[in-house]
Amino acid sequence: MTNRLTAITLDEDTIKKRSMEAEHEKTVAITDLLHENSFQPLCMKGGPYALHLSVSEGRLIFDITSETGEKARAALPIAPLRGLIRDYFMICESYYQALKDTKSHKLEAIDMARRGVHNEGSQALQELFTSRITFDTQTSRRLFTLICVLHIK
Repeated sequence: MTNRLTAITLDEDTIKKRSMEAEHEKTVAITDLLHENSFQPLCMKGGPYALHLSVSEGRLIFDITSETGEKARAALPIAPLRGLIRDYFMICESYYQALKDTKSHKLEAIDMARRGVHNEGSQALQELFTSRITFDTQTSRRLFTLICVLHIK
């Protein structure tokens, strides 16, 4: 299948030191993405593709290279995702705290809220890129996770 990602990198120069949990989320998202994804930049003829994600001057940047060497860049304002990213961080922090408390009865509710915000972020990401790149829901969810990792302060 040519409409897929075969390599994904993050701009490590702009990322602060991550927690073990955040590093695990990043690793799982990349592994899952490389295993199964659907990704098609509308301005390119065909893949598979390598993707480099970064954030610069308030813009989310997708640098895409096809297997044939064709290059494209999609850069969009991060502002529409900022609130969802903030909410996702807050819920994840609560989730990780609840995991440490083996008696926590809140874990299931927190996990449902975390998934809900993750779904909202995924949908917002698809809408932002609708005229530039098409990707399926699972690909979008994993990309949203990686975008969140880029925003760790």
